Amino acid sequence: MKKRFNDMIRAAASVCIHGHVGPDGDCVGSTLAVYNYVKALRGEDFPVQVYLEEASSKFAYLKGFGEICHTNDDGKRYELAVVCDCADEKRLGRFSGYYEQAPHSFVIDHHYTNTGYGECFVVDPEASSACEIVYGLLEEEYFNQEIAKCIYTGIVHDTGVFRYTCTSPNTMKTAAACMAKGIPFGDIIDDSFFSMSFAQKRMLGVVLNGLRQDFDGRFVFGFADQKMKDEYGLTNKELDGFIDAIRSISGVLAAAFLYQCRDGQFKLSLRSNSDAVNVADIAASFGGGGHKRAAGCFMGSDPEEDYEMIKEKVGEQLDKLKDEKEV
Repeated sequence: MKKRFNDMIRAAASVCIHGHVGPDGDCVGSTLAVYNYVKALRGEDFPVQVYLEEASSKFAYLKGFGEICHTNDDGKRYELAVVCDCADEKRLGRFSGYYEQAPHSFVIDHHYTNTGYGECFVVDPEASSACEIVYGLLEEEYFNQEIAKCIYTGIVHDTGVFRYTCTSPNTMKTAAACMAKGIPFGDIIDDSFFSMSFAQKRMLGVVLNGLRQDFDGRFVFGFADQKMKDEYGLTNKELDGFIDAIRSISGVLAAAFLYQCRDGQFKLSLRSNSDAVNVADIAASFGGGGHKRAAGCFMGSDPEEDYEMIKEKVGEQLDKLKDEKEV
């Protein structure tokens, strides 16, 4: 597929690049890695555009971040659509029209729930991240430092700084290739993964203080409504690290963080500390998706009702784990 990917970029008169709604580090990293690669391969003046919802400003150090288009009303058409880190067309959100209108498409993903859409696609559920797959498609002579920053960022975020089980020897080789380009790898980790503002830390303290614990501490649930976000002046983009703080509690097998959006709907982030607890299945039952250990979805507008439904699904996963141990 490497040759096919590069042949399609070379043959296209224009390229649009997309990722999933609510873009995270791997989504931003992979789309901007492709963006910068197309620029390196075809020239700085070549017509290529990334379309994504607004992402956290902590990724502003990536080249091309300021050129990302957040609206879908420019009326442009593209010959090739490249989609990164997105399991299905629905997750493209309001930018799906660009993908649908493009005569050619190439999909790069690592979600095991990927539906196999697109004219050409590379889907590897064993890969740590979409960024790891993107790196494998690049021609070495066009792989530069700016692309390396993007690739490394996505890997760092989807592996939890190389702590999650999705980290493989190939993941480390890819990270090493990025480091060999002279990227500020320590700054990328500190500034984009661990760093939080004073307001974020204060609100995180409130969320942690209000945690609920169930199933003998194996499930922990956190919550934030719009009023709380407004009090600390935070947006959804600035709540990224909250679920990881909840997940890291000793003895937790499944963690959930439910937070309110401005339209009244609630967004659910799920994490698991065991392959035996598949949070992707839980998210899928509510119309979402993701990975076995990291997934998400949208819920209803009643947080107490949402909590009870989430708790029930987590309980089903924990019951399966108990049954497997007893066999």
